[in-house]
Parts: sequence; structure tokens; C-alpha cells
Amino acid sequence: MAVRNDSDQENNNGSHEHFRALERLYKAAPINQLFESDLEISERGFARITFAVDERHYHAAGAVHGTSYFKMLDDAAFYAANSLVSDRFLLTTAFNVLFTRPLKSSTVTAEGRWVSGKRRVFVADSRLIDEEGEEIARGTGTFMRSHIPLASLPGYKQDL
Repeated sequence: MAVRNDSDQENNNGSHEHFRALERLYKAAPINQLFESDLEISERGFARITFAVDERHYHAAGAVHGTSYFKMLDDAAFYAANSLVSDRFLLTTAFNVLFTRPLKSSTVTAEGRWVSGKRRVFVADSRLIDEEGEEIARGTGTFMRSHIPLASLPGYKQDL
């Protein structure tokens, strides 16, 4: 059995507070009023967004527009990376998307995972999974530390 010391508990509590603050920051972003979605960060380097798409998100040919794919893939990868950074807001510097299947009205899960980087530039990937558990898209992004303190952003500093 592993022995946990006080600093482990403090780091764990600090991480969980940071995760909840990032979740509040996500909810506070004006763009997220346009998408019915929820962010959950349960561990460092991992983020999950559950969201609903319907006909409002369709392009002219009757399937979900790539805007929704990109947004959720980028957000999941971004928050996975920012879960490792508790002082600064990260910025997306590049993002690649691979569309593998069309999507209709559904509840979708975006999962993001940190891949590499710990100082200035971070790499994270993400994937979209439909209600049947099928992968419908993948993304990979690079994210860079900004000069914007997280604590200065609406939503982040509540209850900290």
C-alpha cells in the first residue's frame, strides 16, 4: 500500500481546485453559450467534453458542420494541456483535424489527452466518439503559454 504524505494531498487538492476552475472558465466563455456541452477534468493531462448536436449544427447536405468537430476537438485537447498549467492561459498555435465519419443529431464525447511538453509549448490530441462508441474524428494541436494569467479570467478564480 502506497503511503501518501501531506504534500501529495496538497498537490492533489490543488490540482482538483485547478480542474474545477478550468471547468468554470469553460462555462463562462461566451462561445460556449452556443453549444450544449459540459467539460470534466478528472486527472492531469486529460479532459472530456460531452455535447449535443442537432439540425442547428448541420451544413447544407444534412450532417454536422466541421465547425462543431473542430471546436470540440480543439477544446478537449486545449483543456487537457491547460490542466498541466495552473498559472497561465494557453493559446492554440496549430490544430489538425481528421474527419473519419459524418455525424447526425447525437450526444458526442470529445476526449483530449496531453502528449508532450511541460514548459512553453504543449502537444495534445483528441478524438470525437459518437453514441455508438465509434470514433468520428481526431485532432492534434500545439498550445503555447500566453502572458494571460488564468486568475485574471472571468470564471476561473471563483471559490479559489
